[in-house]
Amino acid sequence: MEWRGGDTVPYQSSECRMLLQARQFQFQFPRPALIVGVLNVTPDSFSDGGRFLGADAAVAQGLKLAAEGADIIDVGGESTRPNATPVGEEEELRRVLPVIEELNRRTKAALSIDTMKPGVARAAVKAGASIVNDVAANRFDPEMGRVVSESGAAYVLMHMQGTPQTMQKNPSYKDVAAEVNEFFGRGLKQLAAFGVAAERVILDVGIGFGKTLEHNLQLLGGLRSFTKWERPVMLGVSRKSFIGAITGEAKTGERLPGSVACACWARAAGAQIFRVHDVAATRQALRMTEAIMNT
Repeated sequence: MEWRGGDTVPYQSSECRMLLQARQFQFQFPRPALIVGVLNVTPDSFSDGGRFLGADAAVAQGLKLAAEGADIIDVGGESTRPNATPVGEEEELRRVLPVIEELNRRTKAALSIDTMKPGVARAAVKAGASIVNDVAANRFDPEMGRVVSESGAAYVLMHMQGTPQTMQKNPSYKDVAAEVNEFFGRGLKQLAAFGVAAERVILDVGIGFGKTLEHNLQLLGGLRSFTKWERPVMLGVSRKSFIGAITGEAKTGERLPGSVACACWARAAGAQIFRVHDVAATRQALRMTEAIMNT
């Protein structure tokens, strides 16, 4: 058995060996799940919009997420909820850069920039970010591929049907898991053409991004199929509306049990990275799930 720093449970796993390289950060798999803390520096994000819009409040929340056990802090300055209003590049930079610069000085956690804009990604990496979380999956501007290639940052390749403004109007698939897998295959080839090695790519099936309730459940049920690419699979389900649709919880803050249930299911199905609002609770639940998995 192999002990991992900070964990109280011996860790052993039959999962495939992988390396995730994100500039100066290296994450070797198999290992305990990585926790990504959500930090929305926006007035209109679906769960916590406006709470951390000011730089001081955002930095304090980022430090809190790190103290609770976040391995990565994902900073976003533009909401990608359904029907969100797009934000100009200058405003997005104004929101995120002071936060990334300060967190880079004050925490050892890796920093991720949640953006669809190559200019924002470039500036954020210069300020200290090591991961680019691009919900557009490089579809809107091939310059993003060059930014990632030149910077050495890791890249989250996320599936979305449509745009944040159109994605929930009429999402349609013949086989959602098969189509997302086809998208990953194309995306990995495209990134490789830009010089982005597979070791720098994270896959995200895009729960809630151009999917119905049934699509989301089918993706969760089929998560094991996405491990064939031998890249870390990231899951972002925290507090999302499909959980409320199933449980009847209209308030986003009341969806923690459903969010944790999805995370534990996904961990057992092979997901390795979890983007969450509630770091401490999710981390504890995942560590228990892993202890059972490793018996």
